[in-house]
Amino acid sequence: MKQIDFLVAIFSETAYSSFKNRKDLPVNTLIPFVNKLGQVVLRFLRSTGELGLFAFDTLYHCVTPPFYGKAFIKQFIEIGFYSLPVVALTTLFAGMVIALQTYSGFASMSAEGAVAMVVLVAVTRELAPVMAGLMVAGRIGAAMAAEIGTMRVTEQIDALYTLSTNPYKYLIVPRVTAGVVMLPVLVLIGDVIGICGGYMIGVSKLDFNAATYLINTWEYLKPVDIISGLTKAAVFGFIITLLGCYNGFHSQGGAQGVGRATTNAVVSSSILILIFNYIITELFFSI
Repeated sequence: MKQIDFLVAIFSETAYSSFKNRKDLPVNTLIPFVNKLGQVVLRFLRSTGELGLFAFDTLYHCVTPPFYGKAFIKQFIEIGFYSLPVVALTTLFAGMVIALQTYSGFASMSAEGAVAMVVLVAVTRELAPVMAGLMVAGRIGAAMAAEIGTMRVTEQIDALYTLSTNPYKYLIVPRVTAGVVMLPVLVLIGDVIGICGGYMIGVSKLDFNAATYLINTWEYLKPVDIISGLTKAAVFGFIITLLGCYNGFHSQGGAQGVGRATTNAVVSSSILILIFNYIITELFFSI
């Protein structure tokens, strides 16, 4: 009989309203949990939809005039040139560490000659694009969210509308385009520096023959390794700049809102970089 009452309480709105105050029904203990879970799901779906529309508008404005040349050049320099020291140092020491770690493991199997191959593959496929993406997300993504968020809370974006200037054209498109173009350039430079770092450790500390190390590196080099890394870099650049602009563009609540937008931009970009790193790796190397 209790089971029947429970089913009626679930499927009948009238019966539910009459039984909702009964504490002996299990459904009453689930209502707060389901309510909170539903709110979280709705917020996630709303944010995902807003981000999708924001990305669509950005892509549309990327291919339609007018274009602001000075804004493009400024973002190319800001994202590319000023991020180069951070990416160079990161990939240099990453290549050096990979050389040391792989040598300590391969030496026990008398396979020291594979160190050059491991450094090459690790740097070009994973370390250079992922570490460059994370470094640029921390530097550029946060800066974009803070800058555009400050413009939002101080009503500078509304002023652009009054001046007949599209904020997407002037603020967002140059940043997204620069991120997609310049991050692969940074990763390509990081590939070279990371491999040089492994070469330096291999020759100076591990007593490898310099010519043999370079020959092994050249023999193991495959175009798919470089292409996969550059593809990741372009996707990461789009993610970083899009989320930085999105969080800043939709920030509200004064200084605290700008701080939340900056934090959300960096955290969400870092998580999506790791997720899409796996997806792209699966697409290129699933076989």
